[in-house]
Amino acid sequence: MTHHGRQVPDHLLIRIAQRGDPVSAVSEDDARRRSIAYPKLMWGAPVFGHAEEVAGRWRILSLSGDHPQGSRDALGSHFRRLRGRTPETADHAAERREYQAAIRLLDWEVVDDLTVHGRRYRIIRVQPFVRMGPDGPEPPRPTDPDPYPTGQTRDVPPPEDGFVIDPAATTGLSDGLLRIEMAPAFYKAGIVPDEIQADSHRALVTHPNVVLLPVVFTIGEYLDQTWQPRSAGTYPTPQAARDSAAFRFSDIVPHEDATLEEISAAYTRALEEFKAPRTDEFEIKGVRCRVTRVERFVRIGPDGPEGPRPSDWDPEPPPELHCQQLREQGLLPELD
Repeated sequence: MTHHGRQVPDHLLIRIAQRGDPVSAVSEDDARRRSIAYPKLMWGAPVFGHAEEVAGRWRILSLSGDHPQGSRDALGSHFRRLRGRTPETADHAAERREYQAAIRLLDWEVVDDLTVHGRRYRIIRVQPFVRMGPDGPEPPRPTDPDPYPTGQTRDVPPPEDGFVIDPAATTGLSDGLLRIEMAPAFYKAGIVPDEIQADSHRALVTHPNVVLLPVVFTIGEYLDQTWQPRSAGTYPTPQAARDSAAFRFSDIVPHEDATLEEISAAYTRALEEFKAPRTDEFEIKGVRCRVTRVERFVRIGPDGPEGPRPSDWDPEPPPELHCQQLREQGLLPELD
């Protein structure tokens, strides 16, 4: 996949180029050092999003779900916004009908690939992973951008929004080598349930290449002699992760039988008292925490990025179907 012949399909290419500028040189040196210091790659649970095909390339609109249905719901919301921005004129009536039909389809059925108003959309599957070393997970690298001051990261957009998934784009040496390493990677038998392992192995055939997504960050904590996630999600910059590290629900509940008013007061006090750190290592209530670097990739096949797998956890049905099921069980009132 690393050679440049015209006969190689774009979805199989990994183009590596040496970049001579100083910033790239420092970034490559950081990557080399960290691959030695943090040699073990630990995969996390997949995340899901929706993408749009534009001029033969897929562009990520959002990564918004821990399971596929959450991303289908988000895609439905995307079509609602498009419908809302479409003029209510005769010239645009057909376009509005297409958006409305897509919304209804996603409200009732499990759909991962559809075409609306001449554009293809897909629910995509993204695999996060963290580098681990003897001292725990990899912290941010010196070359990772961190431009925002403490407390001013709330409106920073996710770095993957609008990201174009282009397997044929030129990449640096370290990212190219990482793609070569990830392309044949799959769950080994005995580590995960058989159906998950089988899907993982099958993906090597259906989606044989990988593309790296922009790096994000989270907070890890050291509890019971092991590192585990503290943050519920990931954040676009190291400081955004630090700003999120204030506390969890369990941190602020004053006692087991606390009332809603007591919990609200404790939450207010915690907000007032918390001062987001600027370092990558800090303690919260005596617990060691670390800003953790999260890398991600999406698998690519001849028809674009990989969608959800049959074995992926997907507990919720589409929203209207779910409501119908609840009404049939007597858990929701019947509609007039």
